[in-house]
Amino acid sequence: MAVFLKKYWFFGGIGLAVLGGYGLRDQNAWLREHDVLTIGIFIAFFITGLTLEASQLSTQLRQYRAPLAAMISSLVFIPLLSRLLAGFVLSWEYVIGVCIIATAPVTVVSGTVMTIIGRGNIPLSLFICVLGNFIGVFTIPFSLNLLVAAGSRVDLPVLKMLLNLITTVLVPIVLGYLLRSPLSGFRSRHKLAFSVFQQSMVLLIIFNAVAGSGPNIREAGATLPFLLTFIIFLHSLILVMNFGISRIIGLDRPSTTAFTIHTSQKTLAVSYLVWSGYFASEYPLALIPGIVYHLTQMIMDTFVAERFRKLSEPFSGVKSITERGR
Repeated sequence: MAVFLKKYWFFGGIGLAVLGGYGLRDQNAWLREHDVLTIGIFIAFFITGLTLEASQLSTQLRQYRAPLAAMISSLVFIPLLSRLLAGFVLSWEYVIGVCIIATAPVTVVSGTVMTIIGRGNIPLSLFICVLGNFIGVFTIPFSLNLLVAAGSRVDLPVLKMLLNLITTVLVPIVLGYLLRSPLSGFRSRHKLAFSVFQQSMVLLIIFNAVAGSGPNIREAGATLPFLLTFIIFLHSLILVMNFGISRIIGLDRPSTTAFTIHTSQKTLAVSYLVWSGYFASEYPLALIPGIVYHLTQMIMDTFVAERFRKLSEPFSGVKSITERGR
């Protein structure tokens, strides 16, 4: 039982965050009043910079095909595909929510964890993460404004949004990276705690979203199964698309694993910053697609990673036999 809880505590935490959000709505005001989420997200991105391995990233600078294709897929293809499909079947509030999560950069933690499970190219996964979050900060205000402007008169303060994202995402990542050497001992001792903290911030975001939108979520309850079905279909399509791109550009198996999984994932933390700053009051349900997408990618990509791992086993076996022969 302890092993099961250790492995799947995050999924149980999602359930508790949802239930707690319904029952503890007063705590939501306390979180906002004391900027708990803003501070927590800043620390989470600081940890990202602190744990980056420069030696692993440098080798990817010379192999531009995969990172370039990942950026085009994550920041251009996925937003366009998501907006097109959502516009046909979802209400406008959910369409905005889909656009918010679709324009967000890739995940910081889970994409690399899934790549490790699938025995993929970890340096490539890390490079996609760093590059995606750096470029995404600059593309989100413009791409999101174009996508939502196509269906309404939503007028986003693009430059203000850009400045906020730089302050809350890029600054802590750069600061953490600059302090890697002075804090090397601290970094190595608390690696597991860092991962738990970053995942806990996702749970706190879910709790805050449910607590702040509880009555609206109950009213929209009948539409949630349809939204879940749509998100599952969308993420499946994105996984297939990214797998196809990896084959077209000729990636090897480990790089295909990293590219397919990490390029298909989106971060809820940045999505929350955008939603809470510019959409929460008028579109309280617009964060729900992001929450559903995050949950969907965590579950689906676990199975995808396991599939890649099983496919890698024959190659690992051949490699070990060759090494013993030598």
